[in-house]
Amino acid sequence: MWDVRPVVPAFCSRRGEAILAGDSNDVISDWWRNAVVYQVYPRSFRDGNGDGIGDIAGLRERLPYVAQLGVDALWISPWYPSPMKDAGYDVSDYRDIDPVFGTLAEAEALIVEGHDLGLRVLLDLVPNHTSDQHPWFQDALAAAPGSSARDRYVFRDGRGRDGADPPNDWMSQFGGSAWTRTAEPDGKPGQWYLHLFAPEQPDLNWTNREVRADFEETLRFWFDRGVDGFRVDVAHGLVKAEGLEDIGDRLWPVPRLAEESEHPHWDREEVHEIYRQWRQLADSYAEPRVFVAEAWVSQPDRLVRYVRHDELHTAFNFNFLVAPWRTTQIRETIDRTLEAHVSAGAPATWVLANHDVAREVSRYARPQPAHELRRLDDLLTLPADVALGTRRARAAALLMLALPGSAYIYQGQELGLPEVEDLSDAVLQDPAFEHTRGQSRGRDGCRVPLPWCGIGPPFGFSPPDATADPWLPQPRAWADLTAAAQDQDPESTLALYREALRWRHDEPALGDGALQWLDAPEGALLFTREPRFACLVNVAASPLPLPTGSRVLLSGPLTPTGQLPADTTAWLHKP
Repeated sequence: MWDVRPVVPAFCSRRGEAILAGDSNDVISDWWRNAVVYQVYPRSFRDGNGDGIGDIAGLRERLPYVAQLGVDALWISPWYPSPMKDAGYDVSDYRDIDPVFGTLAEAEALIVEGHDLGLRVLLDLVPNHTSDQHPWFQDALAAAPGSSARDRYVFRDGRGRDGADPPNDWMSQFGGSAWTRTAEPDGKPGQWYLHLFAPEQPDLNWTNREVRADFEETLRFWFDRGVDGFRVDVAHGLVKAEGLEDIGDRLWPVPRLAEESEHPHWDREEVHEIYRQWRQLADSYAEPRVFVAEAWVSQPDRLVRYVRHDELHTAFNFNFLVAPWRTTQIRETIDRTLEAHVSAGAPATWVLANHDVAREVSRYARPQPAHELRRLDDLLTLPADVALGTRRARAAALLMLALPGSAYIYQGQELGLPEVEDLSDAVLQDPAFEHTRGQSRGRDGCRVPLPWCGIGPPFGFSPPDATADPWLPQPRAWADLTAAAQDQDPESTLALYREALRWRHDEPALGDGALQWLDAPEGALLFTREPRFACLVNVAASPLPLPTGSRVLLSGPLTPTGQLPADTTAWLHKP
């Protein structure tokens, strides 16, 4: 089983030491090429003041837990002032903290405390749109058509009789038209404004110099306070085609085998100029700051355009996240990802979950079709086996953490939490539920507050003297999945993550670098990484004997005869 197949080209000399193109003597240490980053969704992480909503006080209290997990950094979803029409992704002030989360002084203290624990801190930046309560948008509504205040956003006259129809056929990601008509100061129907998401999230005009300058000022504001980088929300958005032509029958994402055509508002060439300017700013600091892109583009060769040497540093690999638990699709996704990233000299960034997709335990609990399973809406008609989903999720986690590059863990992933699929209509808060009139269940099921301890809600999420229930209800079935229940259990998912992250730091083969595929039985995957590391994934085969002479470093449960069962991954030392 050790016969070597063709090698994926290496582009790094050693783990975390990238050779700069054109100068083999110039070696730098880039932590982000190897990093495992823990995503904190603050309103669901830990409630420090008892109001039922997670906050900075709760996060500061649990920072040691994050550090002890073994990650290198944390990414904090938006904590800025916001009307919370989209859980903070509708920002009204990019340089302050929403009172529901705490104060700017608390945020600054958290950054220091994180650094003291060896954790770098990344924030979320939302540049495609603001809140409709942002002072700029309020000024725009009060201003006349054609004014400088309106030029910060995308205002247009309507089509049809008296401008009563939207300017084009663009649709909101939350359902319905992407245009809302305004009333002018005199009360008459006025222009329309663009919102690719909720009506309360008007899109900014990124051809406007004032918009660009203001976001650079926001970057400096947080960089100067010690923030190590940003996750860029909707990084494939921002720039819209001049003329705002109709989309027509163009599809997004572009089907894998389809001929690409330019899209009027996604993944446009002009967006890369913005990121080149940001990279110059980030590199101007003594310790350069970093960016990770949320870019939902389906083609790897398009994704790596965001991580060229003078643009953003990394980009989430969502093709891996949505790949079904099938050997062919997993292998193809890994190969295409690594090939594209090698061409750009950038590390791949692997991810299995986040605040926008159904949790991986529940995705893997279903029969695995050839097409992707991403949202809760994709799952509800399919039968579920949560125990099976848990085994597959654990196997997928070991696979992810063994691949070349960096990785992200979404809070609760390390506890093996499933999606909460039965939240009542009365508690759902995702705008997708409202704007589709209930046709979409939205994303609240992956945002339920974490269970820390105890045998019933709120499971230690809030302090004992809390005055409010958690903002989303937790299922009682989570009693066995609390952090406290798993803390001393060597067979728990939490223990698996801790051990995997320890090995990842200790093993020189892991992190950035290259891999070699080896022959494996049908239904299994096997690759090696030098020196002497191997990863065997039994996706759907009969129990497999371990390669001759190998030693198990970490694995899911083996059979009584020491074989690797289906839906299990093993990390091995080669002889």
